[in-house]
Amino acid sequence: MMRFLPLILFVVLASFLAWGLQRDPSRIESPLINQAAPEFSLPVLARSDTFDSTSMLGQVWVLNVFASWCVACVAEHPLLVQLAKDSDVPLVGLNYRDKTDDAVAWLDRFGDPFETVAEDAAGGVGIDWGVYGVPETFVIDAAGQVKYKHIGPLTEESIASTVLPLLKSLQNKESVSLQ
Repeated sequence: MMRFLPLILFVVLASFLAWGLQRDPSRIESPLINQAAPEFSLPVLARSDTFDSTSMLGQVWVLNVFASWCVACVAEHPLLVQLAKDSDVPLVGLNYRDKTDDAVAWLDRFGDPFETVAEDAAGGVGIDWGVYGVPETFVIDAAGQVKYKHIGPLTEESIASTVLPLLKSLQNKESVSLQ
């Protein structure tokens, strides 16, 4: 029986590997869902003022974590530009572990869909938000709770089937609660 132990261990490990490879990495559950969004105050990109996340309380908003060195962010970016046009929900950029000049040049080149861009040069805020890598996108409701997290670049399908319906739903709840 002992001589079959390595084979049994191999089969068990191979099974776990096969199961893990079939999972969609953008579907990793975040412990932040339905929890208060981590608060932060960071410098605004290329400006002397700061952005404080608590200033967004009372409105639905989207936080997109990006960087100029991120190849996938380039693919996602035209969709964010379109999302900013299609929705009246503010998009806030979190420039993650990047240089100011590089981020400014990147936004000048590809367009700036963000209401504001906070600089997270050291990456501490990204860690608080549980960022695995860039890009990542969060939807936050008017009460300041994280309602959705998308890991990796947004796609037309993810925006149409998940993000836009969620934003509309959250905005309708906000309208109802204000009445």
